[in-house]
Amino acid sequence: MKSFKEYSKPENKPTSETEQKTADTAADLTKKLAAAYNGKSNAAMLQNILREAEKSKRAGTLSDAEIENFYQSFAPMLDGAQRKRLRAVVERLKNI
Repeated sequence: MKSFKEYSKPENKPTSETEQKTADTAADLTKKLAAAYNGKSNAAMLQNILREAEKSKRAGTLSDAEIENFYQSFAPMLDGAQRKRLRAVVERLKNI
């Protein structure tokens, strides 16, 4: 799994070429994550996401804004129950 640092801003209108590249990277990574977890249990998916995010958050390399941007990028690919569980994970990470 790549670093959560790959997530900069949600796919709103980028204001610069760098932001556009970052948005493209986030979108690509989100698609890769979805493909990697296709057919795997929700528990396994959330466990891996949480483990990587906790490691980055504790190391000071992951901000609350980046966590939220990850959620905004990934949530549209999930069903309602999965989105709710991911939101709970996001809130947990923000409190670390």
